[in-house]
Amino acid sequence: MENLYDQIANVGFPIAVSTYLLVRIEGKLSLLTESINELTKSIIDLR
Repeated sequence: MENLYDQIANVGFPIAVSTYLLVRIEGKLSLLTESINELTKSIIDLR
């Protein structure tokens, strides 16, 4: 049973942190993509 707790601590925690960070970064990447698209449209309009 103690081995199970060790495995959860060694594997489960990094998986949870990685998942959390990927979800947060995905949202920021979407906003960045939208901003780049708007910037591209603005540059095209200036020409």
